[in-house]
Amino acid sequence: MRIGISTSVMQRGQSGVGQYVLALVRALLGEAHRHDFILFVLEEDLPLFGFAAAAMQLVPVAERFRPPLNNVLWHQLYLPRLARRLQLDVLHVPSYRRLLWPHPCALVATLHDLAPFRVPGKYNLPRMLYGRTVVPWLARRQDEIITVSQFTAADITTFLGLPRRRLRVIHNGLDHERFHPGSRTMAKTAVAHSHGVHQPFFLYVARLEHPAKNHVRLINAFNRFKTETGSPWQLVLGGSIWRGAEVVQGLVRQSAFAADIHPLGFVADEELPMLYRAADLFVFPSLFEGFGLPPIEAMACGCPVLSSTSGALGEVIGDAAAILDPESTTDIQTQLTRLAGDIRARNELRAKGLVRAALFDWRRTAAATLEAYASAAAKNKRSPLVVRRAPPSWPERTPRPSPWASDEPLTPRS
Repeated sequence: MRIGISTSVMQRGQSGVGQYVLALVRALLGEAHRHDFILFVLEEDLPLFGFAAAAMQLVPVAERFRPPLNNVLWHQLYLPRLARRLQLDVLHVPSYRRLLWPHPCALVATLHDLAPFRVPGKYNLPRMLYGRTVVPWLARRQDEIITVSQFTAADITTFLGLPRRRLRVIHNGLDHERFHPGSRTMAKTAVAHSHGVHQPFFLYVARLEHPAKNHVRLINAFNRFKTETGSPWQLVLGGSIWRGAEVVQGLVRQSAFAADIHPLGFVADEELPMLYRAADLFVFPSLFEGFGLPPIEAMACGCPVLSSTSGALGEVIGDAAAILDPESTTDIQTQLTRLAGDIRARNELRAKGLVRAALFDWRRTAAATLEAYASAAAKNKRSPLVVRRAPPSWPERTPRPSPWASDEPLTPRS
């Protein structure tokens, strides 16, 4: 098959969708000898896909198509023409916000969550309206719809009106070569050197987004924990700046324990496993998740987890994490106090987490996704799998400026 994947929704790799795209592409590399993969990549994101350049075709997309409205228009107007010109069998768009109306080939979509229906104020008004009014129509145009949890599948049926039989649940995976236990002593030394964290610490990895990621209640609970216990424990926040981040930043500055709160910003992929190994407790009080990768990444690295069960989180963490009520600052504080003072409970959670994390693997996710591609192509009469077309002579395997990224109108090839 000739498989196209749109990556321009990945927000420079600093979001859950971005991590999904990068991890899926890595896992699909092993199939590049059997299928032709064409990745559509915004120009400044090309270095993120350097690992795939030798095995997959990278088609640059001009940076002027990065802003949301421009990106929507690129998906509806430019990408369908590219799909036809490159003779794609399947096109995968891994975000509900960019689903195609044109049908140039078999279409596969990944719907990670339906946050516009669940979280008031998560996005600005245009994005909320688009998600609530346009997306249901676009979703019906797709040949295969992948969703990352049973919870989101139920939401799609409820809010978009699609029958359950049209949905394919494929859980996110884990890269166990990256996320695995290691020396906690080495990890703590590295984190102390890099970030000045010399005490035991709670870790929360999520973009600084208010109110959905619930940093405000966590910080207030941490302030109470410090006041009532006098504990040396600190709080480390890893995550990129997002909508509402100024609220979180202001609360950190105002805290009487600001010196014990460490906002790290976006944590690079190569540093994240070390941070998990160094943490004494991973805390995930998110108000809503369509899946929630960080808790199982932490588990895989041997870090005990305290989490909410909001959205799909209960489905993901199972019985391998301690549970908190994300809407109760008091309960968050109580759980922080209990687990900070109970090393035996943390060790039990650590053992359960390792077992739970073993259930998730990006290789299995990639294999199931390939099945979705094949099913979509089989449904699409315009792309019969029995015909193997010769790949076009352009574009080349190595990235170079693309005519599809220019302002010139598209014209047929002679």
